Amino acid sequence: MTTLRIFGTADDSIVDGPGLRFAVFTQGCVHGCEGCHNPEAQDFAGGREITLDELERQIEANPLLTGITLTGGEPFEQAAPLLELAHWAQERGLTVWAYSGYTFEELLACTPSAEARELLAAADVLVDGPYVAAQASHALTWRGSANQRIIDVPASLASGAVVELEV
Repeated sequence: MTTLRIFGTADDSIVDGPGLRFAVFTQGCVHGCEGCHNPEAQDFAGGREITLDELERQIEANPLLTGITLTGGEPFEQAAPLLELAHWAQERGLTVWAYSGYTFEELLACTPSAEARELLAAADVLVDGPYVAAQASHALTWRGSANQRIIDVPASLASGAVVELEV
């Protein structure tokens, strides 16, 4: 049975991407961004384990969801189980957004792992880059600091260059 370590979930988020989303806050992060929104999610030993079956049941409980959001912590540090969840969600017509302190280019270069690149390819949208407190603004849509990009992953992979979404 596949498990992952999470900090928590949000059953009906409207701030982690468009529409009504199920957000999975993974546990563990290597970035340690100053001013992190979820500092309690940084410790890899924190949080709790959950099976993908349990997450899938929670997601299926809300027929109004339009997508899932993988955030953290750092979701790309647990790419293998999240890849399974992303495929499962897309088979049900849900979009997959991912937030990462890694950049799109780093994930393409297989940082932190080959599975991370596969998870990137499975995402519809990536919000990339570390949170930079000096560039923070509450006026930004779906991101915390101005250095972060909202990337159309399929279009970027097809074109070989980052294609940002206009929001």
